[in-house]
Amino acid sequence: MLQTTIVETLSQLPESLQEEVLHYAEFLADRYQKSTPSVAINRRGGLGAWKGKIKMSEDFDAPLDDECDRPFIS
Repeated sequence: MLQTTIVETLSQLPESLQEEVLHYAEFLADRYQKSTPSVAINRRGGLGAWKGKIKMSEDFDAPLDDECDRPFIS
């Protein structure tokens, strides 16, 4: 359906503009081929991406010292 619409619209243009559309389509095809890597990209993130990479101290949930409870005043 889309290709038919493109061809119909293109046929209504003058030949000089049809050539420009052809050059642009070739440019887009070349650009698409260059931007599509043939090797899979290692993506960052996702669930469990940091599993085993972060260590937490055993007393993480322990109460803080009295010094830490005071608000910071400069």
